[in-house]
Amino acid sequence: MSRVCVTGAAGYIAAWLVGKLLQRGCIVHATLRSLLDEEKTAVLTVLPGAAERLTLFEADIYNATTFEPAIQGREFVFLVATPLMHDNSSTKYKSVTEAIVDAHRLILQQCERSKTVRRIIHTAPGERSWVQGLDERVMLVSAQHPLQAYVASKSLSEQELLRHNESEGGRAFEVVTLACGLVGGDTLHPVLSSRMSSVTMVVAALTGNEIHHNALCFMQALLGSVPLVHIDDACAVHLFCMDQPSMAGRFLCAAGYPTMQDYVARFAAKYPEHKIILKELAGEGVRVPGDSSKLVELGFRFKYSVEETLDCSVECAKRMGEL
Repeated sequence: MSRVCVTGAAGYIAAWLVGKLLQRGCIVHATLRSLLDEEKTAVLTVLPGAAERLTLFEADIYNATTFEPAIQGREFVFLVATPLMHDNSSTKYKSVTEAIVDAHRLILQQCERSKTVRRIIHTAPGERSWVQGLDERVMLVSAQHPLQAYVASKSLSEQELLRHNESEGGRAFEVVTLACGLVGGDTLHPVLSSRMSSVTMVVAALTGNEIHHNALCFMQALLGSVPLVHIDDACAVHLFCMDQPSMAGRFLCAAGYPTMQDYVARFAAKYPEHKIILKELAGEGVRVPGDSSKLVELGFRFKYSVEETLDCSVECAKRMGEL
């Protein structure tokens, strides 16, 4: 049984990942900022296998030394969640970017000290990886848009992590980064909110939520499309990276590269009973020529198509009372 650590474990992607790891029979250490937050801990403690093989730890990006107990004795460390907003109470860091970059530097040191960690698998935001003409070797770092500060923090921290693969004199472990597209399809959380799930962004044209719609506009303006992946596939990719005998570097992860127009067209065709509330779209979009061929060439297969992921997102929103 593999021994793993998942950071930010109550987050949208991380909670699903913890569930899949437990299904696999892994012994899981999961970190949360506060173990007193029953809403978040409950999502994890009810998972099948949690009572026997899940241990929760309190750890905070703004005090990264707190991650070391959770990392000790682990073979694989999944760095999943990143704070969206800066903790203004922090006197040590001026921005969330500064905090995350320093935290990942310290986590690298902790993994090396552990003598057991074989691989770090980092969940990177696809937003800055899918720009037309860019590939896995190129990163986008900017902060001209409110959401872009989050993207920039992820990008800079990813650079910090990937530098480990270039360490002189050999490396104690490997680092993999996964640049995922917009993740949708389903959720483990009892409430469907942007804080807990990006499903709300996927169905923004149907709910009429302008904040979520504007986030899609931002992505399309930045990327020329809104790459999409089902949450189950996104987490399956993480396990796939864990299973490889040797794997390092960055990989793009999306089932396809639809535009906002494609989202709306699918909703209109499949769900005519639901009104398209937000019809103003971010231009025609220039479809991204890149793909997830690096993962496919290694043997990974996406279970859900773009259309199936859109459909699952609508059904999830209906089940959760958003539609």
